[in-house]
Amino acid sequence: MPKASKPRDFFLATEDEIREGRTTDVYFLRTLDVLRKSGKDQEPVVAEITTGSLPNGWPWGVLCGLEEVVRLLKGRNVSLWSLPEGSVFPPKTPRGIPVPALVLEGPYGEWALYETPLLGMICQASGIATKAARIRKLANGKQILSFGVRRMHPGIAPLIERSVFVGGLDAITTPLGADLLGVPAMGTMPHALTIVMGGPREAFAAVHKHLEKKVPRIALVDTYCDEKAEAIMATEAIPDLAGVRLDTPSSRRGNFASIVREVRWELDLRGHRDAKIYVSGAIDEGSIPALLDAGADGFGIGTSLSNAPTIDFALDIVELRGKPVAKRGKFSGRKELLRCPRDGTYEIGTRTCPACGASMKPAHVQYLEGGKVVKDLPSLQEIRTRLVSELERAGLGA
Repeated sequence: MPKASKPRDFFLATEDEIREGRTTDVYFLRTLDVLRKSGKDQEPVVAEITTGSLPNGWPWGVLCGLEEVVRLLKGRNVSLWSLPEGSVFPPKTPRGIPVPALVLEGPYGEWALYETPLLGMICQASGIATKAARIRKLANGKQILSFGVRRMHPGIAPLIERSVFVGGLDAITTPLGADLLGVPAMGTMPHALTIVMGGPREAFAAVHKHLEKKVPRIALVDTYCDEKAEAIMATEAIPDLAGVRLDTPSSRRGNFASIVREVRWELDLRGHRDAKIYVSGAIDEGSIPALLDAGADGFGIGTSLSNAPTIDFALDIVELRGKPVAKRGKFSGRKELLRCPRDGTYEIGTRTCPACGASMKPAHVQYLEGGKVVKDLPSLQEIRTRLVSELERAGLGA
C-alpha cells in the first residue's frame, strides 16, 4: 500500500497538485516512464478531443472549461486549437465524422500527464453549461436562478456557477461565485427563516423591516400554510413585494400549475400585478412548459443542473510524426474543421456549406503555440454573449 499523504480537512486537489500530475491516472505516469526509457517520449503527435454522442440524444452541446485547459497547458511545449468557449456544437458533422472540439499538437511527453485533468475540466463543465443552455432556451426569456451548489461538493461550487452562467442562466447564489465571476449573487429566503421567526407573517414582516433596501423582497410562501394563503400574507406584510417563491414539496404538490394560477390570481387581485412568481424544487425540462403556461415568471433550478450528465469527451492521437494514425473506431488524420457563419453547420474539409451554400470558415481558434498564449482569452461576458447568440438558431431536439 502506498504511504498516505498528510491528512487534510477537505478532499480537494490544489492547483499545484493538478499541475504536478497528482490527479492524473497512474497509467499515464507509467506510460511516460516507459516512453522515456525507450527514447520515445518526444515523439510529435496530433490529438483530437471529440465525443461520438451527447447525453439523452441531445443534438448539440456547449463547450465550456477551455479557459482552465489553456492555463493547465500554458508553459508546456504544446500547441492548442479549439472551438471558442461558449460554442454550440453537434457531436458529429452531417457526414458522420465526430467534431474535434479541441486539437493538441506537440511531443507526447509534454502533455500526456494532463489528459486526465484536461478531460475532467471540459467534460463536467460542458455538461452543466449544456443543461443550462437547454433550460434557458426552453424557459423562453423567463428568469432562471441556479440553486445547484448545495447538491455538490462546495469545492467545485465556482465551477458549477461559472458553467451555468456560461450556459445562459441569469443568476448564481454564492458570494465566492460573485467575487470570482464578477456577477451578483441572488437569492430569496429559506424555510428556516419562517420557522425560526415563528411563522410566515413574522418572517415576512422581518424581511420587510430588516433586509437591505437594495435587495428585492421575494417571499417564500409554502412553509406552513397553503401557498395562496401565505402569498396573501406576504402582500399584507410587504408593501413593495417583488415576488413570491413556491418550493412546494412533491408530497403536497398535486397540480403545481394550478397552484401557480391561484397564486397569480390572488397577487393580481390585491394590486401586486408586478410581483413575480418563482418556482423551485425538482424543476427540470419536463416540468417547465406547464409552469410557463400557468404564469410562472422564473425558475430556481438545482439538482438537474449541478448533476447534469457530463459530456463524454475522449482524447485520441490521430497523427504520429506527420502521418495519419488512429485506434480502431476513430478517424485518423488531423481534420480541418470548418463552420458556416450563416447557419452554424460544421463540416470537415468542405469549403461550401452543404445546408445553405455559404462559404465555410475555420472553426478552430489557436490559443497556444509551443506553450505560449497567442490568443487572449475572452471575458466571461463575451463567452456568455457567444452562447446566447448561438442559441437563437439551435433547436432543442431531444
